[in-house]
Amino acid sequence: MTADPRVALVTGASGGIGGATAMRLAREGIAIVVHYSRNAAGAEETLRRLGEIGGTGRIIQADVASPDACRRLCEEALEWHGRLDILVNNAGLTRDGLLIRMRDEDWHEIIAVNLHGTFYCTRAVLREMIRQRRGRIVNVSSIVAEVGNPGQANYIAAKAGVIGFTKAVAKEVAGRGITVNAVAPGYIEAGLTAGLTKAQRSFFVDHIPMKRTGMPEEVAAAVAFFASDEATYITGQVLNVDGGLVMR
Repeated sequence: MTADPRVALVTGASGGIGGATAMRLAREGIAIVVHYSRNAAGAEETLRRLGEIGGTGRIIQADVASPDACRRLCEEALEWHGRLDILVNNAGLTRDGLLIRMRDEDWHEIIAVNLHGTFYCTRAVLREMIRQRRGRIVNVSSIVAEVGNPGQANYIAAKAGVIGFTKAVAKEVAGRGITVNAVAPGYIEAGLTAGLTKAQRSFFVDHIPMKRTGMPEEVAAAVAFFASDEATYITGQVLNVDGGLVMR
């Protein structure tokens, strides 16, 4: 009898980095829960691509800013194959603007999606991972959490919180066979950077030592490493996938 496959829940799998991560993990034989919040078409596209490579996927919608929705999401993910091995907290949102003009709702929504959602989903999966005495949690932060960026105080506060959260939870569960790590993408050709103007893109590329933006697949490779058996002795770490930008 063939054992059930490992199962990964990838939040925000309807977007560029999330979709690439789903594809990369599926190539490792992992069954993928494709989460989305608003982009149903993107989730369907990710599921279609999984099918093309012989992968297994299931779509579940949930608002990660809601603790009840996150609990339901993780319960349904667990019920699918009776196990949940990997959580990738990738769902993200931006509402950029200078702090002096930032609306309260723009602050609270970004914190809710990017930071609270990471907390809600992680809390929801930990009991099962502790019972299994095995689990991989990979949180997607951002290099702007380490270097700052004008007009993104809300987003940066959330992503810096994700890094601190990663380190705290890693210490809490290190003795339970669970690793908790983070990847911090730089300027990636996907999702939240898609709206950059040509001038903005040129400015950022000029400041990247490798002189190019990154691809979603390059972030996905870092996530897949943290989720693999090759990273069993690595926890509480942040891996920058940024072409060397943080060195500037």
